[in-house]
Amino acid sequence: MLDLHQYNCLGEALRAAIDRWPDEICLIESDRDRENTRLTYREFKEAALPFARALQDAGFRPGSRAAILMTNQSKWLISAYAIFFADGVLVPLDYMLKAPDQIKLFAHSGAEVLIAEYHLWREIAKASNLDGLSAKLIIAVNAPPDADLGGAKRWEEFRSGQEPQFAARGRKDPACIVYSSGTGGRPKGCVLTHENYLEQAAAVAPVFPFSPGDRYLSIIPTNHAIDFMGGFIMPFTGGGTVVHLRTLRPELIRSAFTKYKITYMAVVPLILKNLQNGLRERFAALPAGKRRMLKVLTAVNSTLTRDRPRLWFSRFLLKDIHQAFGGGLRALLVGGAFTDPSLIEFFHDLGIPIYNGYGCTEACTAITLNDLRPFRPDTVGRPVAGMEIRTLNLNAEGIGEVAVRSRTVMSRYLNDPEMTAETIVDGWLITGDLGRIDASGQLKLFGRKKNMIVTEEGKNIYPEDVEAAFEGIRVKEFCVFAANYLWPAHTMTGEQLVAALHLDSGQSLTDELVKDLADRNRRLPNYKRISGYFVWDADFPRTASMKIKRVDLANQIRGQVHRDVMAPL
Repeated sequence: MLDLHQYNCLGEALRAAIDRWPDEICLIESDRDRENTRLTYREFKEAALPFARALQDAGFRPGSRAAILMTNQSKWLISAYAIFFADGVLVPLDYMLKAPDQIKLFAHSGAEVLIAEYHLWREIAKASNLDGLSAKLIIAVNAPPDADLGGAKRWEEFRSGQEPQFAARGRKDPACIVYSSGTGGRPKGCVLTHENYLEQAAAVAPVFPFSPGDRYLSIIPTNHAIDFMGGFIMPFTGGGTVVHLRTLRPELIRSAFTKYKITYMAVVPLILKNLQNGLRERFAALPAGKRRMLKVLTAVNSTLTRDRPRLWFSRFLLKDIHQAFGGGLRALLVGGAFTDPSLIEFFHDLGIPIYNGYGCTEACTAITLNDLRPFRPDTVGRPVAGMEIRTLNLNAEGIGEVAVRSRTVMSRYLNDPEMTAETIVDGWLITGDLGRIDASGQLKLFGRKKNMIVTEEGKNIYPEDVEAAFEGIRVKEFCVFAANYLWPAHTMTGEQLVAALHLDSGQSLTDELVKDLADRNRRLPNYKRISGYFVWDADFPRTASMKIKRVDLANQIRGQVHRDVMAPL
């Protein structure tokens, strides 16, 4: 792997890596039973540089911003590298958001260029707030030959035969503007610098070292902070290979391990659960004698690998299981959300190392990582290299709010100095998560101080963003909260959203009102639905500008309403 401390920007580091390993395979795009694309680093460069020059010819200048909106595929990474080569700032957008939300984030980012998959661009073109799309240049990816591009350029034809001009950015210059998966009236665009990314990759490299021959299975969307780092920056700067798998079907994920001899993969807890369920089904189908033998072998492996992983031993003892994962799997990284310790224990017993991490976009991904020395499924590990961590305002149990400081912490929230000042205090990032640091330096998490939940898919849900779906319900006022924020439970699992309803004077809670709530709730994605509601009898506290004082309201509710009064929805 390259020594990333020697480089000033991502474009410079990626350029050096591409030139160092020209004949190694860098990208494979697999779609179920067929392979769409296979590129060497040389071929990747040949695809990216004409695109970079075409951007420059179209007026793209150092510091210009370009958004990418597409599913995982080779063109995502080719476009990203072209943006960095042309000294631009990348804005990765979530393709799973609705088109109006994508337009809102694009406008907030100040991007001039939109590189979007054709079907996503068509949805944007039909959105009611299309006037908010300020793009000077739109490039459509994977458009059918006879498609109406609606003013966009075709990605496959957007090329120039001249060499692009490369000029390295500075370490403190913005590299990406990354938005949390929540959207709403106050977009949260994390401005991450080149230094943030280079320092993060260098900090995690000792645990996940990439070199030619290593293969990373990419199934988390590339716009997600975890996969952008693990499925692009780290493999490429080590000469490794990224395998994009365009499906989440568990059986096809399992077959990809063997087909491509996968070395590493990052997952969110939900994907890890699916893999666990598949293995349990296979174990249950074994004859009784083999099931008993498997139980004995897993117990032996678990005991002898408690102090540290011994892959050679686990692969020998549980050969068939490791062969089912391709025989070369070194580790799975799980992050993006809290992972149940019993789930981590299941894979550890099989000799498959699960590196449980904790992080956030504002810290450029990883804050802590469990190095499995010894195996501690109850914690999220110790700080990664260069990361300082402390807990603030400790209670009687030694639990406080987690704060971190390092060169990986973002420079600011875009266009929001107020939120930036609340989040970064004297150089410390205030995470809003509650934790305790034990004597060995391991961090254990106990819940959230902030009014937010994180789903098993690794999505951040800000309750105020859900409220738009309930605008117009026939009540005087309402407010959505994370239940564990209202009633702290010292847990990172089972998080739910709840609605506080304040009725008009003389109004009663009718079946019609409850049905309206339920109907609106069903139209939301599963992960954004509220689980219950309760009636609050007093006026909500408000600011002079009539905004709800959420913290004050939460404190009032916490002191007067018990969680059990919540009615299910």
